[in-house]
Amino acid sequence: MIRVVIADDQGLVRGGFRSILNGQPDIEVVGEAGDGAEAVRLCRSLQPDVVLMDIRMPVLDGLAATRALVEQGCPARVLVLTTFDVDEYVYAALKAGASGFILKDGPAEGLPEAVRTVAAGQSLLAPTVTRRLIEHYVHGPTPGAPPPAAVSSLTERETVILRAMASGASNAEIAAELYLGESTVKTHVTHVLAKLGVRDRLQAVVYAYEHGVVRAGESSGR
Repeated sequence: MIRVVIADDQGLVRGGFRSILNGQPDIEVVGEAGDGAEAVRLCRSLQPDVVLMDIRMPVLDGLAATRALVEQGCPARVLVLTTFDVDEYVYAALKAGASGFILKDGPAEGLPEAVRTVAAGQSLLAPTVTRRLIEHYVHGPTPGAPPPAAVSSLTERETVILRAMASGASNAEIAAELYLGESTVKTHVTHVLAKLGVRDRLQAVVYAYEHGVVRAGESSGR
């Protein structure tokens, strides 16, 4: 059962989402919050798998609440809700540590699948959209600056796999490209995330661009 907390300052919105999700056999809404600070408190006590996090909320907005959850080591995946399909909002959500982004006025049937996707540790953003956002907003490393220790700790194979992840390749595609078993690739990905200190593939890709493992406009180099 996927445990979900809904954080939105509009009661009708929370009720609608709760009705949709509780109608699924594998999803349960375990808590609701009307602002970001309450969402952080609920997540600490309830330990949900997924948080539906509205961006614009009183007391603490959704981006600040997402950052707080990440900093506190909360394992919940954050699925950001917004009515604004604007690049800067999406990129801010990625930087804060969100695993996905969904429009509040999108089709209702897409919500349960979005929750399942981020609960499974996958990112809910097309690779082409991710690359467009990162290449537009990210600031790469200072010229001549040495790579951080986390990047230096990656093996050659792990670096190749990180670059492939940044190109949008799935584990299956990386396995086929490198003539590896998919389980082996999954193990490498796990090691990459641990060494970089990031939660999922999406944050790993942002990290790769920020620290020069991948540069805007270049191919993955696989």
